[in-house]
Amino acid sequence: MPHERTQPGLAAPIATAELSRLVDGWHYDPHAILGPHAHEGAVTIRVLRPGADRVTVVTAQDRIEMQHEFRGIWSAVLDRPDVPGYAIDVEFDGNVIPGDDPYRFLPTLGEVDLHLIGEGRHEQLWQVLGAHVRSYPSPFGDIIGVSFAVWAPNAQGVRVVGDFNFWDGTAHPMRSLGSSGVWELFVPGIGDGTTYKFAILGTDGTWREKADPMAFATEVPPASGSRVFTSGYAWQDAEWMRNRALWHQHQSPMSIYEVHLGSWRGGLGYRDVAAQLVEHVTACGFTHVEFLPLAEHPYGPSWGYHVTSYFAPSSRFGSPDDLRYLIDALHQAGIGVIVDWVPAHFATDDWALVQFDGTALYEHPDPRRGEHPDWGSYIFDYGRTEVRNFLVANAVYWLEEFHVDGLRVDGVASMLYLDYSRKEGEWLPNEFGGRENLQAVAFLQEMNATVYKRVPGIVTIAEESTSWPGVTRPTFLGGLGFGFKWNMGWMHDTLAYLGRDPIHRQYHHNEMSFAMMYAYSEHFVLPISHDEVVHGKGSLIGKMPGDRWQQLANLRAYLGFMWAHPGKKLLFMGSEFAQSAEWNSQSSLDWWLAQYPEHRGIQRTVADLNRLYRATPALWQLDDEPAGFEWIDANDSTSNAFTWLRWDQAGNCMAVAVNMSPTPREGYRIGLPFAGTWHEALNTDAAPYGGSGMGNLGSVQARPDAWHGRPASAAIVLPPLAAVYLYFQRSR
Repeated sequence: MPHERTQPGLAAPIATAELSRLVDGWHYDPHAILGPHAHEGAVTIRVLRPGADRVTVVTAQDRIEMQHEFRGIWSAVLDRPDVPGYAIDVEFDGNVIPGDDPYRFLPTLGEVDLHLIGEGRHEQLWQVLGAHVRSYPSPFGDIIGVSFAVWAPNAQGVRVVGDFNFWDGTAHPMRSLGSSGVWELFVPGIGDGTTYKFAILGTDGTWREKADPMAFATEVPPASGSRVFTSGYAWQDAEWMRNRALWHQHQSPMSIYEVHLGSWRGGLGYRDVAAQLVEHVTACGFTHVEFLPLAEHPYGPSWGYHVTSYFAPSSRFGSPDDLRYLIDALHQAGIGVIVDWVPAHFATDDWALVQFDGTALYEHPDPRRGEHPDWGSYIFDYGRTEVRNFLVANAVYWLEEFHVDGLRVDGVASMLYLDYSRKEGEWLPNEFGGRENLQAVAFLQEMNATVYKRVPGIVTIAEESTSWPGVTRPTFLGGLGFGFKWNMGWMHDTLAYLGRDPIHRQYHHNEMSFAMMYAYSEHFVLPISHDEVVHGKGSLIGKMPGDRWQQLANLRAYLGFMWAHPGKKLLFMGSEFAQSAEWNSQSSLDWWLAQYPEHRGIQRTVADLNRLYRATPALWQLDDEPAGFEWIDANDSTSNAFTWLRWDQAGNCMAVAVNMSPTPREGYRIGLPFAGTWHEALNTDAAPYGGSGMGNLGSVQARPDAWHGRPASAAIVLPPLAAVYLYFQRSR
């Protein structure tokens, strides 16, 4: 047992001004004062324990009582040339609290890490910044603690505050690791579940408490603390991950179910929702689920688009490992997972990224580039090396750590244009006098190139509403490098057409056909997204004209049109069963509607469309090639009819006929490439869907009578407000 000893000599001298800077929290290197230091053949140990009544150094052999030196700084001298393993006992009001000394540990970031951070090339940044539980050996057993590291290059001082020190960081100043701008400290005796923030002293002399930008977990909003979290999840999706690495995104079916987790079924967490979501998505036949942003956001009605913690899944629904469980369950059921990602802007909450170290650090300092006029948020400084690195690493993080299969990047158009939503004089041109945000372009290219290099088989999707060229062109050819782009033009045009009374549609026929004029300029997803069923726009079924039967028939016909059109598919939740009310993010979907046949009919339509789509390569294999699509007749505006062919690589063909008029067309002749039997693969007017039951009795016979410039033709029954699919499989 250690025995009491007196000190052999004087402590290594430190100027009082240096001690004052340390206690006041603006010393860049507290480890130069605190912890063990050799001096004149002995070892001086200093600790910072404000308010302590007594402090003792404990080694394997001795207990050395420390002397109070200055404003809560205690010192002791050990009569030995080497630094022993030691602990610290601190007495407050008669209670002795054993502990360890944070200032006797080496930095947890190495020179390579700091170099990569400085270069903006640390692709796994989350492994070195943030909070990590670590273990070190000592004579008293393994020392468990948490290493904290944060980038704050303009700070005068940084402290760790949390529930472990009663939110008073005086005793836990961090050290600056030089020009990297990183501050670091290992705090022994704490672990997972610890709640913390960084107290940062800005150049203006103001202390600000900030959540950790790299935190893996947070308190449940409106609380804003960061939480130490170490994943212990054991993945069970190895087969999915092996197959994903071989996936060809453009030559595969992709039918996406877009979900806002908080309102899909209100009150369910990540684990609770897993089985129900898997069951529903499987029944509906979608290939992927796309979640609206899951990163932590304080304001629920923002739907997740005003992010404060980019590396932390929202704690509203459980822990990060609970989210891993949900993604794993979807993968094991053969369902891919896409997550909305928001690098275009971030939330203005003063405890988060804004003015992080007292300066515009993450946001662009010029409000003409750093403030978003539409969304009341801040815009990242894409030209800053460390900010770009932060975002690229965050994209990699979601793909690698959570096995996410794709990122849908929000607000890309707002990133590309310096004058986005700005009037003359409110924006700053680039160095060439143009409106293009060249730094954002470079960032998007770097992000896409990095994630596709690191994580084979994933996909990135751009929400980009302009005609910016090359959004899905590879970066080595000068493009942005996305896998897909949302076809916003198709969405707006077709919904405008659908909203018109059928008698007027003939004058707007091109709104349904125009997308084929640019269909091969990019790789497209056809989106019917959350943005189209909120803010007074009404539900998808509510956009349809006519009586109730016609509304439902219009919707079925539109879905039939969409699923046969080139491009991957996306449908927002609720639309698959024709929810009547506009989406409300604060309440659950109206699942009770499933008791009514008309809503079950829409859901069955969607399920059969997805089943047929996935099973029919002609509907997806050549989406991006002109050889995969041919109009039969794009110009029959009088009949409100559209007819076309879809082809696969083997020469099999699907003929599609869509009647957007309530008038049935019997004997409607269409030109076809082959004579013989064409099987009616799907008819949205079928009785099980809620239709009138008109159809072609399972098949039609095409005769060798030329029509529409083709060698064969068939007279088909084209029901009112309906889509009919006719399939011809060539003999092998």
